[in-house]
Amino acid sequence: MAANTAGYFGFRQYSGTGSAPTYEQVAVSIAYNASAIYYGDPVTPQTDGTVARSSSTGATPGAPGIAGIFQGCQYLSVAQKRTVWSNYWPGSDVASTSVVTGFIINDPNAKFVAQSDSTGIAAADVGSTIGFLIGSGNTANGLSGAYLDTSTINTATYNIYAPFKIVGVVNDPPGAPGTLSNSQAYDYAIVSFNYVATKNFVGI
Repeated sequence: MAANTAGYFGFRQYSGTGSAPTYEQVAVSIAYNASAIYYGDPVTPQTDGTVARSSSTGATPGAPGIAGIFQGCQYLSVAQKRTVWSNYWPGSDVASTSVVTGFIINDPNAKFVAQSDSTGIAAADVGSTIGFLIGSGNTANGLSGAYLDTSTINTATYNIYAPFKIVGVVNDPPGAPGTLSNSQAYDYAIVSFNYVATKNFVGI
C-alpha cells in the first residue's frame, strides 16, 4: 500500500442539513483590507461584525470560537471593474467603501473531511476533540492549506473549547490517498463542529 502524502486542502464538506452543492451556506461580511481567505479555511468572528481567516487553533478558553468554514465570496473588483465571484478572497482589489460578501458553512450538524499532519489519526481517536493548523493557501486554485493538528487531540477529557470533534476516519476505497494506513500519517478524518458560533458548550 502506498504511503499517504501531505496534500492539505482545508475542510471539505462531507454532510450537512442542506443539500449539495451549497449546504445552506450563509452570507457574512469581510473587511476590505482583511488578509486572504481560502476555500476550506476556518474563519473567526471579529469585533466589528466581519469574519477573518482563523489563526491555528487548539482549545483556548475565552476565545470566540470559529464562525464557520469559508466557501467563497463576491466583491466589486477595482482591477476588473466588475463583480467577481471567487472561491477565495485574495485580500485586496476592492475600494475601501466596498463590501466583500463571503459565504460560510456554519450548520451545527455539518461534517467535514480534513487531512491530518504527519502523526496521523487512529481509529481510537474517534470521539476526541481536535484543533487545526492553518497552513498556506494556494493562490493557483484558491484552496486552503489548513489541516488537523494531532498534538491537540484530547482523548481523556472532552474539551469544550476545541473547534472540532473527530467523528470518523476515512477507510474507503482501500489504498486511496488519505485512507487510514498502517503508518497513520496524513490520513483523512471526518470531523464535526465542537466550538463554533452556532454550537458551543461554554457555560454548560
